[in-house]
Amino acid sequence: MTIRHLRVFITVADLGSMTAAANVLFISQPTVSQAISELETHYGIKLFERLAKRLYITQNGSQLLSYARHITALVDEMEQVIKNPEEIGSMTIGASLTIGECLLPALISTFAKKHPHFQVNAIIKNTLDIENLIAKNTVDLAIVEGLVHSADIITESFENDELALVCGKEHPLHKVKTISPDELANINFIVREKGSGTRELFENAMSANEIKWRPAWECNGSDIIKSAALNSIGVGVISKRLVQHELDKGLLHAFQIEGIELKRKFSIAYHKNKYITKSMKTFISLCKNL
Repeated sequence: MTIRHLRVFITVADLGSMTAAANVLFISQPTVSQAISELETHYGIKLFERLAKRLYITQNGSQLLSYARHITALVDEMEQVIKNPEEIGSMTIGASLTIGECLLPALISTFAKKHPHFQVNAIIKNTLDIENLIAKNTVDLAIVEGLVHSADIITESFENDELALVCGKEHPLHKVKTISPDELANINFIVREKGSGTRELFENAMSANEIKWRPAWECNGSDIIKSAALNSIGVGVISKRLVQHELDKGLLHAFQIEGIELKRKFSIAYHKNKYITKSMKTFISLCKNL
């Protein structure tokens, strides 16, 4: 078994076809087939099932794929560091949308000042998408506000956060401090999309308390929620830190639900098989010392 075998296997798994993998890798289809066969013989497992002219990875194949992605990435990193000792390197940070807006720019700026020759890339998506990117080793580590559900991903809490229910000056709930759960069914809520950590926390709180509610708007970003709330279209569900300026200026009003707290923790997340480099440790330390 060689690194080449693993690279061929990853490409076949991603494309679902040996022919497509051969085209991408600029090798023949029989060569791809032989590499997969040799891997299966080496480990004594079946990696793919063929259904309707397409390959589907098996459970054993999925387990090997997770290791293969991290092994090949580590080899690539080793090649870069050993062959280019003058280059400090790079890493890719994933962040969910709320954190990407309120925390990540300052974190990367602080890191860059201490390590000016180190390249830090960022990918900002919702928590579910970031979880998938960690599994694929597309990002080296991530910081998210939502729950991570994969058992293959390690999380470390580092910062408190709280959701706010906000409305504009012309909304009927402006100046109301608390509202009973029974009154929520009549409110038009402006919420994040499915897969968002903010949306999941709010949904879980409503479900746990058997509260009926309705989403009037579903938004893929916090700016739309803020704008809609400012225009009194409905009640926005958003991280309080993202609207603190508007709250301080009196442009938005926040109120609470009786007996319910919408608090959470931001978390650092990375794959259990990921090698944590010195630069990654430095970035994690920055997060924990906010």
